[in-house]
Amino acid sequence: MAISAVGVVVPAHDEEALLPDCLDALEVAMKRVAAPAIAVVVLDDCHDRSAAVVAGRRHFQSLSMKARNVGRARAAGFEMLLGWGCAIPPDELWLATTDADSTVPENWLEVQLRHADQGFEAVLGTVKVVDWTDRPEVVAKRFVARYDTREDHAQVHGANLGMTAAAYLAAGGMRPLELAEDRALAVSLAQRRVLRTARIPVTTSSRVSARVRGGFATYLDSLSS
Repeated sequence: MAISAVGVVVPAHDEEALLPDCLDALEVAMKRVAAPAIAVVVLDDCHDRSAAVVAGRRHFQSLSMKARNVGRARAAGFEMLLGWGCAIPPDELWLATTDADSTVPENWLEVQLRHADQGFEAVLGTVKVVDWTDRPEVVAKRFVARYDTREDHAQVHGANLGMTAAAYLAAGGMRPLELAEDRALAVSLAQRRVLRTARIPVTTSSRVSARVRGGFATYLDSLSS
């Protein structure tokens, strides 16, 4: 299918330190696609300078809320993008999402849209960690040993997810969950034509301060014991 426009959601809670790199990388990825692209940064109960990081950036908009809930934040961002693209047929509007502590590769959207042209309705990607400074060496070794980097991998990450608006709506949208909202959406997308690929890994942080218990940081914590 031909994609006419692209929208990206980035949920953020007090991410002024990591958000600049996230948006810089996303801007590069957006410029590499021919379709018009816009990103919505959802500032969820932010008390730092995250809003200032977004301000003045072309093709980036911010949306403020006080949910402290990543599922609600992603859902609010997607709702905003659906309004922006309301004149575009849902199967021609591509929706993607990443995280504020992550940086996408420059061909992130380019590859997703290429697969959309091949008829895929959703793309589930992988993540990688480059900077393990704040973690014991054993955590890095165990993560690399256990993480599935095959093309038909089993992982689901909100940091690396894209789909048509038609698929998103048919799946019932993003659930208002504090944890595993990405996996819940992936389950609902299972009836669509979904591609799981490891060719566009998103670099994410190894932070030791978890935004929500049970998330990626908690998983890394578990690898140290």
